[in-house]
Amino acid sequence: MAEKITPRSQDFSQWYQDVVLQAKLADYSPVKGCMVIRPNGYAIWEQIQKDLDRRIKKTGVRNAYFPMLIPESFLKREAQHVEGFAPEVAVVTYAGGKELEEKLVIRPTSETIINSMFAKWIQSYRDLPLLINQWANVVRWEMRTRLFLRTTEFLWQEGHTCHATPEEAELETRQMLEVYTKFAEETLAIPVIPGRKSENEKFAGALSTYCIEAMMQDAKALQAGTSHNLSSNFAKAFDTQFLDKDGKQKHVHQTSWGVSTRLIGGMIMTHSDDKGLVLPPKLATTHVVIIPIMAKVETKDQVLAACEKVSQSILDDAGIQKLPYDTGIFIDKDEQKQPGWKFFEYELTGIPVRIEVGPRDLEKGQVVLTRRDEGKKEFIPLADVPARVSAILIDMQKSLLEKARAHRDANTHRTETYEEFKAQIDKVGGFHVSPWCQSRECEAQVKEETKATIRCLPLDADYQTIPEPGKCMACGAAGPNIRAIFARSY
Repeated sequence: MAEKITPRSQDFSQWYQDVVLQAKLADYSPVKGCMVIRPNGYAIWEQIQKDLDRRIKKTGVRNAYFPMLIPESFLKREAQHVEGFAPEVAVVTYAGGKELEEKLVIRPTSETIINSMFAKWIQSYRDLPLLINQWANVVRWEMRTRLFLRTTEFLWQEGHTCHATPEEAELETRQMLEVYTKFAEETLAIPVIPGRKSENEKFAGALSTYCIEAMMQDAKALQAGTSHNLSSNFAKAFDTQFLDKDGKQKHVHQTSWGVSTRLIGGMIMTHSDDKGLVLPPKLATTHVVIIPIMAKVETKDQVLAACEKVSQSILDDAGIQKLPYDTGIFIDKDEQKQPGWKFFEYELTGIPVRIEVGPRDLEKGQVVLTRRDEGKKEFIPLADVPARVSAILIDMQKSLLEKARAHRDANTHRTETYEEFKAQIDKVGGFHVSPWCQSRECEAQVKEETKATIRCLPLDADYQTIPEPGKCMACGAAGPNIRAIFARSY
């Protein structure tokens, strides 16, 4: 049996690590800073891939794959890009028994290698738009790592598109931001705030970067996805041109966008509790675990037969069949472990619904049902089990999002002065929607003095107008200020 999980109120960081390790989601690799994703964790990633891949393809994007090794010279073609990634790059200098003539970079992202191919493939406006996505791994040499949230190697998807006009590129950038927003809320049950990054925080080499920002249970921010308008910066570096309808050669306008296994960490920190993982039903592969109570030999066959009938009745139910995913049911027939051990194990690993079937329950024509996020036992008549399971799975997905949104809203503050902000960020953390004069100096000052950064400039007009921005929180300047969300983050 797993060790006791550290309570969130005692040490949130240790609690998170305990949940990841004890729920068997991931483990530490022999290579410092890397992680091994265990089957429980990888099953979640597969559900993320399946759902998000469908959404991406619906926009017209197709999947491809590009090499993980990039000539060092490619990275140097885009000055801002190489400068932004220089501290994180891992380089291969020796291979095949000899020193390489040109060093190879292990991809931190794929803009450069993909652009080298785009330059070959695009000749005319008829080749546009070119819409490509890849599911891959990347390496960024992180100094401070944490399982799923920040590791040296991680899994992600990265989309790369080329367009004839800047307007089309901007539309694609915003469209993918909307795809990520809906995916986070509808599938992960994580409420997010879409917005634009400040100039200091945008992606190296981009014209502009958009993001979705989420709040964890400890009131810190987590960047859950990004979408970049690259303009023609990379196209000019790699001379990616096309012959337009007017007979002129022009550089393409590009976007890139991605999310990673960091989403699993965000999901854990948004929903889970001191008993372990709480998993939104849309991310589960096993939605219902049925535990037969087989203490008496003479009733064992009867109980097991009843478990099979309960399982089949759930799978045959019309309500279950209408769910937007296949419902997984597991009957735990292992006689080597006691029911109490199993209860603990399935709470720890986040199975949404647990059903207990024992001889006494069968005498009464009922089962004992427990919903993971609420933990309350219900006695349900056998005939009502399928409808009850269906209702729980639907309601649990919805209520996890509502609970997380209520937590975020309760910890979002409209802070007008720097003195108030400094006191509040230490005391309660959270999101602070504060007026900012858009100067790099004020942004840097807040970061240096409080460790809080501008998470985004929210796109929702309500953040800007209620009330309208006053004097800059940091310098006190009046004028055309905007509201930014400041927070400490992962």
